[in-house]
Amino acid sequence: MRTLAFLCLVSCLVSPCMGLAQPPKEEIIDLGAGVKIEMVLIPAGKFTMGSPASEPGRSTNEIQHEVIITKPFLLGKYEITQSQWEAIMGNNPSSGEKGPMLPVTDVSWNDCQKFLAKLNEKTKGAFRLPSEAQWEYACRAGTTTSFSFGNELKATDANHAASNINKPVKVGSYKPNAFGLYDMHGNVNEWCNDWFKAYPSSMATDPTGPANGEYRIVRGGTCVLNSFNSRCANRNLDLASVGSSVRGFRIAK
Repeated sequence: MRTLAFLCLVSCLVSPCMGLAQPPKEEIIDLGAGVKIEMVLIPAGKFTMGSPASEPGRSTNEIQHEVIITKPFLLGKYEITQSQWEAIMGNNPSSGEKGPMLPVTDVSWNDCQKFLAKLNEKTKGAFRLPSEAQWEYACRAGTTTSFSFGNELKATDANHAASNINKPVKVGSYKPNAFGLYDMHGNVNEWCNDWFKAYPSSMATDPTGPANGEYRIVRGGTCVLNSFNSRCANRNLDLASVGSSVRGFRIAK
């Protein structure tokens, strides 16, 4: 029933910039010993990045502007798990509960780069962190509301403060968005590749952020923060050398 409902949701979604959305295509990266990374193909398209002034919880750094994503890209279906990290790095930095399907945590942006370098060496791939624009585009999945599920994020929609769990849960524990991506809201927040900078007010094409800066972008909200922090447009930032017990990442290609 859940699969049927999801397929119906995808087939009925209409975006003014993408037309009728199609069920997502997927790619699987085999890391050995039964550990695999599942990725979803995100279509090219155009969307409005940022939030309107009327959106509850909005920050002034969320200036709305049009963004064009010119090429399809692959994005992790789930946040990188502890078993996936262990398969590549040989250790588990997560300070909280341990479990193969729990998201890896306590990894800095710099740590993610080491993981990606080893993953690319192992697979001969070209994996990286998503750009901030790619992340928000994928999170919205054709929607224009505060969350991909509407203007309210219920306790049953994602793992955030109102869920009263107060710790990361297994990836995929909640329903996916219309692109087939899980946990884009809540659970752990996620590193993006970009340095932080104020948005432009004009249209941007495949933006990747500034060439340098002080802080890296973090997206997605967490299990201990209220739903406003899990909005599609919400922007957080941190030093590239800093990890957190409620922060992880997902990969792009």
